[in-house]
Amino acid sequence: MADSLHRLDDGEARTARDLVAGLGLRDERPAGARPRVVADMIASADGRASVQGRSVALGHPADRALLRELRTGVDAILVGTGTMKAERYANLLDADQRAGRAAAGLPEHPTVVTVSRALELPVEVGLFSEPGRSILVYTESCAAAPEVGADVEVVRLAPGTLALPALLADLGARGVRGVLCEGGPTLLRELVVQGLLDDLLLTVAPWLIAGDAPTILEGAAELPEAGRLGLRDVHRAGDHLFLHYVPQRD
Repeated sequence: MADSLHRLDDGEARTARDLVAGLGLRDERPAGARPRVVADMIASADGRASVQGRSVALGHPADRALLRELRTGVDAILVGTGTMKAERYANLLDADQRAGRAAAGLPEHPTVVTVSRALELPVEVGLFSEPGRSILVYTESCAAAPEVGADVEVVRLAPGTLALPALLADLGARGVRGVLCEGGPTLLRELVVQGLLDDLLLTVAPWLIAGDAPTILEGAAELPEAGRLGLRDVHRAGDHLFLHYVPQRD
C-alpha cells in the first residue's frame, strides 16, 4: 500500500492509521495536566523544511497519510498563521476520517488553534471559508474578529500575557487532551524552549535542497539549552525515513 510504513528493526509493515493508533494521542491525562503536544515535521536530508516556500514537495504518500491520521487522532491542531498561508490550509481530513471521528463521538474536525498577537489572519485560505470548521485564535488585539464561513472564536489576552503555557492550559480546561503542532519553525522552537513538546515525528526526505529555506526550528541564536532527543521508533517508506523522537528531560 502507498501509505505503508515498514519498521526498520523487523520490517513489519504498518499503515499510518495503525501507527497513530499506537501513539494514544487522546489517552487520559492526569488531573490538571496540559494536553499532550506532538509535532509532525518534514525536512530534506540537508535539513531544509520546504521547497519554494512549501513542505509538500518533500512529501511521500505515507507522509501525507501520517499527517492526516495524526489530525484524525487529536482534539486540536496548533499551527502558525504563516504556515496556514504558505501551505494553503483547507480540507484537512478525508471523508472516512471525519466519519471515524464522528463514530467515536468526536467532532468531525479537530479544532484549529492559532496565535496572532495583532489578529492578522490569512482569511483568504480555504480553511476560513469552510462552514462548521472550528478555529480558535489567541490574540492580544482588540480588533474585531473576521466575518468568514468558518466558526472563529477569539480569545483575547492582555498585552504581554500571550504565551504558549497559558494557551495550552486553556485548551486543557476545554477538554483537549492531544494537540498536533504542524509548525511553523518559530512556533515549534517556542514549544521546545518552554519544554512543552512531548513527541517529535520527523520525516527525513531523500532530497538535497540547499538555499535559504528554513529548518524545522527558526532562529539565529542557539537554544538556551540543547534539546536532547531520544529515538523511540524508526520506519521507512521508499527512501523516506520516519523518526519518532521524545525529548529527554532531567
